[in-house]
Amino acid sequence: MTAPARPTRGSEELIRAEEPVLAHNYHPLPVVVARAEGAWVEDVEGRRYLDMLAGYSALNFGHRHPALVEAAHRQLDRLTLTSRAFHNDRLAGFAERLAALTGTDMVLPMNTGAEAVESGIKVARKWAYDVKGVPADRATIVVAADNFHGRTTTIVSFSTDETARFGFGPFTPGFRIVPYNDLAAMEAAVDETTAAVLIEPIQGEAGVNIPDDGYLAGVRELTRRKGCLFVADEIQSGLGRTGHTLAVEHESVVPDVVLLGKALGGGIVPVSAVVGRREVLGVLHPGEHGSTFGGNPLAAAVGTAVVELLETGEFQRRAAELGTVLREGLTALVGKGVVGFRARGLWAGVDVDPALGSGREISERLMREGVLVKDTHGSTIRLAPPLTVTGPELEGALGTLEKVLTS
Repeated sequence: MTAPARPTRGSEELIRAEEPVLAHNYHPLPVVVARAEGAWVEDVEGRRYLDMLAGYSALNFGHRHPALVEAAHRQLDRLTLTSRAFHNDRLAGFAERLAALTGTDMVLPMNTGAEAVESGIKVARKWAYDVKGVPADRATIVVAADNFHGRTTTIVSFSTDETARFGFGPFTPGFRIVPYNDLAAMEAAVDETTAAVLIEPIQGEAGVNIPDDGYLAGVRELTRRKGCLFVADEIQSGLGRTGHTLAVEHESVVPDVVLLGKALGGGIVPVSAVVGRREVLGVLHPGEHGSTFGGNPLAAAVGTAVVELLETGEFQRRAAELGTVLREGLTALVGKGVVGFRARGLWAGVDVDPALGSGREISERLMREGVLVKDTHGSTIRLAPPLTVTGPELEGALGTLEKVLTS
């Protein structure tokens, strides 16, 4: 990593400086990152850490991947923004290649993951009124308990996390919450007003909850039979993380709509998208939805470079192969401070013995040993390294986890 001039303020001073001027909507680990490359970050004092979180999958391709940085640099020298009031020369190619990669017909470009979810909700409701014939303002969407789809007011309306909900009502109606991984409960909740079932193929924030085999295929069969849409939120699970381009591919399932984000921007710019069938996304007409920055030339250039990386299949293969290393390493730690884990590809939720500390405390101990992870709830931590991590780096991180749990 090239080391520019050191800042005049150290980590402790910079953390203190944030306190009076930043809204307190996050509780970060006490590390101040100044530089990064690949799977490694460096703080303002020059200490190096292995990044085992990868920006919640936003950094699937590591920090500053050369192909993505080069694509951004090239576009910065040409054109960054026009708004969708005009066409730009990068958007068509991005949409064509993203649709081909995901096996879909149409693309609705947005910026953040939450925007993609909000857009997916609007599209599903519009489809329900225009195509299914649901009476005006009566469309419902079935969601799963313990979901995480974002933190906008509409999205927290169907969250079961009271930290995300409390103090933000009144809440948006039209959602029915059922237990995750429970097809019978889902079937009971779907009726003639149901526009869509919206679920994460793997629940990330809840602790990398992986459903039983057959659950996703069951959701697909149920939604077809009941005449509603299957909307899969692949914002964290998609784009290589689990060993496939999309997590639904583990069951050969094709949803009607897929929500993408995080890794789509390559860790450089916010890029998200709703992709799906023409009969669904085709319900939108000019003026009904939009975004000033959605589909901007810089985002389209970086997004196209991300798609190019995934088209080779290299990163999906790496996630699958190194996922075996991750699972084997975690299996060896069961009984040594780990009481259980769930893993798919390069993604794992690890349940630590509560007697050894909370997930936050374990994360802080790992940070002091040079490994960055993040807790979810209770004594669970999540591991989601960049897909560029090497086998020795991954094994080193697992060794550090063992040291922290057993010392």
